[in-house]
Parts: sequence; structure tokens; C-alpha cells
Amino acid sequence: MERPPTVKILKFYPEKCNGCLECESSCSMIHFKTKNGGEQSAIRIFKKGNSYQIHVCDQRGLCLDMCPVGALTRKKNGIVWLDKKTCIGCQACVGFCPIGAMRKSDARIEPFKCISCGACVRACPEGALELVERKVDDIKEVVYHKQGV
Repeated sequence: MERPPTVKILKFYPEKCNGCLECESSCSMIHFKTKNGGEQSAIRIFKKGNSYQIHVCDQRGLCLDMCPVGALTRKKNGIVWLDKKTCIGCQACVGFCPIGAMRKSDARIEPFKCISCGACVRACPEGALELVERKVDDIKEVVYHKQGV
């Protein structure tokens, strides 16, 4: 497969965030068709001191080589993608993710993660989120050089 030159990743502006969690609700609509947010959202916003922080996949791809069945790939648009049809639900990627951004939910067997779809960006009333283009070569990290493109 040809290497994707760029990938869209989330950029967070904590000074704009009011903690409304509309971003989490919109994300859970994408992944679970519910507005629950929280454990059913790939994006997590939490308060730290007087500010907010984001916890979300940064598309580095460290997890790519950890899947024993090859369910994780880097798509043509640069996004690290989990193929639910290939996934066996072993959760190895969840346990391995160094930043804890590969999520699991009791609602289904397959893990899930941010796919940079932009739903959270569109839902944020304060403009605290933005999708920005980055060169894949500037952000990617590979563990075993097997599948990680």
C-alpha cells in the first residue's frame, strides 16, 4: 500500500473549552448511536485545575503491529483504522496503547478509537476543537516494522 502523506488529527484549545461535553456526546453518536458520551466516546475531556484537557488518539500508529489478526491498518487518509469484521475482540490494542486512547465498552466486543471524523469539532459550541493536517512521517511511530506503514 502507498504511504499516506498526511493525516487529520484533533487539535484542542483548552482556553476555549467550557466543559459542556457536547464533543463526547457527538462522538458516541458516531460509534454507538447514543449521546451517552463518557465510556462510549473516543474523545474524553476532563477538568484539571482551572482548565480542561483532552484525551484522544493522536494517530501515531503504535498499535498497528500489536493486533494479532491485522485488524488495525492505516487508511489512505492516514487514519489508524480498526476493521470490526477482522477484529476478534482480544483487546491487545487496548492494553498496549501507550496513551490509553484505544477504548473498550461493554456495549460491544470490538474496541474503538478516534477516526478523525470531525463530529466533535462540529458539535463544539466554543470552537475548542479543530482537525489539523499533519504529515504522517512527522507523527508516526512503529514498533516492529511489520504492518506499521
